[in-house]
Amino acid sequence: MDLTYPPEAEAFRADVRAWLTENLPEGWFSADGERNHDFSLSGEDREQFNKEWTTKLFEGGWICSSWPQEYGGKGLSTMEGVIVSEEFDRADAPMRGDFFGDTLVGPTILRWGTEEQKKQFLPGILEGSTSWCQGFSEPGSGSDLASLQCKAELDGEEWVINGQKVWTTQAQNSDYCFLLTRTDPEASLHAGITYMLVPMNQAGVEVRPIRQIDSSAEFNEVFFTDARCPKNNIVGGLNNGWKVAMTTLGFERGTSATTGHRRFERELNSIVEVARENGKINDPQIRQRLAWAHSKVAIMRINGLRSLASVLNKDMKSAAIGALNKMNWSEYHKAVMELYLEIEGMNGQLLTGTDGAQSVAGVGRRDGTPGYPVSPMQAAFFFSRSETIWGGTAEIQRNIVGERVLGLPKEPKATKG
Repeated sequence: MDLTYPPEAEAFRADVRAWLTENLPEGWFSADGERNHDFSLSGEDREQFNKEWTTKLFEGGWICSSWPQEYGGKGLSTMEGVIVSEEFDRADAPMRGDFFGDTLVGPTILRWGTEEQKKQFLPGILEGSTSWCQGFSEPGSGSDLASLQCKAELDGEEWVINGQKVWTTQAQNSDYCFLLTRTDPEASLHAGITYMLVPMNQAGVEVRPIRQIDSSAEFNEVFFTDARCPKNNIVGGLNNGWKVAMTTLGFERGTSATTGHRRFERELNSIVEVARENGKINDPQIRQRLAWAHSKVAIMRINGLRSLASVLNKDMKSAAIGALNKMNWSEYHKAVMELYLEIEGMNGQLLTGTDGAQSVAGVGRRDGTPGYPVSPMQAAFFFSRSETIWGGTAEIQRNIVGERVLGLPKEPKATKG
C-alpha cells in the first residue's frame, strides 16, 4: 500500500492550510503552524466566532465543497475532499454548519433528488440556515431497520404520516426530517419503504427529549400524528426508500475515513496523561493495555486509508470494509473507556460539575437540575456503551463481514413455530 498522496494533492493541502491560517483567530496556531492548545475562546469571543465562522466557510466554499459547482460546491474530487477533512481536523476548526444536512441528506438529494428538490433544499444546507434530523430508527426497528412501521398514506397532494421514531438526534432544533416511512404494507419489508423530507414545525409532530444521566437531551423520541408532507417531497421515487437510505448510511460511514481515528488518538493521549499523573503508568499490566490501545488506533488509521483506496478504486467491497471498521472502532472504544475508569480508580466515580466542584454519584447536580454532572471523559464512557448499537450493531457488522468478505453462508432466518 502506498501511503503517500500525489504531489497535486499536497499542493492543494497547502492551499487549504493557508486559508485556515488566514481566517482563524490570531493565536489559534503556534509558531510551528500546529494547533495551539493553550489558546481558546470564551464568552463573547466564542459567541462572535461561532456567528462569523459559518459565513466564512460559506464564502470560502468549504461547506459541501465536494458538491458540483452548479449546486454551490467547489466540485472537489474525493481525494481533495479527504484533504479538506484532514486539514480542518488538524487545525481543530469547525467544518460544517449542520452535519445531517451537508453530510447526509444533502449528498442524498444530489444523488436521488429532482431538480426542483435540489433548488428548494440545497441552498439552505449550503448557507447553514436549514437544520435537519434523521428519522430512521424506531422502538422495534433499530438494527432490523427494514421492519419499520411508521406509515404514510397519500391524501391528495400530501402524505399523511403516523408513527414513531426514536434516538433522533437534534430533532428539537430541526426544520426538516429525512424520514423513512412504510408506504406499501403489502410489499416485502425492503420494497415498501419511501424516503421523505418532512417539515418538523407543524402540529402533527411531537418531540420528546430523552434525558440522559447528565441531564443533557441530545436524543429524542418523535411522534407523528396525522403529520403532513408535500407529495413531491419523496426522494428517489415511491417505495424505493431502502436503496436511498443505504446511500445516506454510506455517506454517514464514509466521510471520515482518514480522520476518524484522530478523536481516539486524542482521547488515548488524555488517558495516558492521567496514568502518568497518578502513577498507574508504572503498572506493567496497565502499560500493556495502553500499548494494545495504541496499536488499535494505529490500525484504525491504516483501515481508514484502506477505505479511501477502496472508494478511489471503486472497489465493490467498500461497504464490507466500512462494516469491519465500524465493528472494530466501536468495540475498541468500549474497552478503552473501561480501561480509563480503571486507571482513574475512585476518581472515576466522582462526578465533576461545570464549576469544577465534585459530587459523589447519587446526590444529583449541585445546581438542582435533574441528573448528574459528568466530565467529558465520563460522558465519552457513557456514549461508548451505545456505539456498538447505533449505525448498525456489531452483530450485524459481523454478518456483513462473514458473508461479503469471508463468503460464509447467510445468517439463518428465524422460523415461527
